[in-house]
Amino acid sequence: MKNDKINVGRRKSSVARVNLKKGSGKIIINNLSPKNYFKRDSLVMMLSQPLELVNYDGKFDFIVNVNGGSLSGQAGAVRLGLSKKLEQINPDSRIVLKKAGMLTRDARVVERKKPGQPGARKKFQFSKR
Repeated sequence: MKNDKINVGRRKSSVARVNLKKGSGKIIINNLSPKNYFKRDSLVMMLSQPLELVNYDGKFDFIVNVNGGSLSGQAGAVRLGLSKKLEQINPDSRIVLKKAGMLTRDARVVERKKPGQPGARKKFQFSKR
C-alpha cells in the first residue's frame, strides 16, 4: 500500500485534496466533521457512498482540504477524492467503485459568458423599431 500521495478530486470549480493517516475511520473536512461542514444530510450521504460500496473497515482517518465552488460541487469533489484514495488503499475495490461510477470525474462546468451577450446562451431581445 502506497498512501503517501495526496489524491485530488474535482467537480465544477471545487477541488478536494484527500490525505490519509492511521486512525479510527473518521472523515475530517477543513477541520470539521462532514455533518458540520456540509449541513445537508444528502451531501453527507453522498460522501459515504464509496465507503459503503467497498465495506470500509475504518483503519484510517481521511483528512480533506476542499475549496472553491459551492457545497454540492465540493461534496462531489470529496466523493471522487475518497474513491481514488480507497482504490489506492485496496486496488481490488477498483472494480466495484468503477461500476458504480465513483471514479469518473463529472466534467460538467458552467458555460462561459459570450462577449456582446447578457449571458452564456441568452441573447438581447430583438427590436423591430
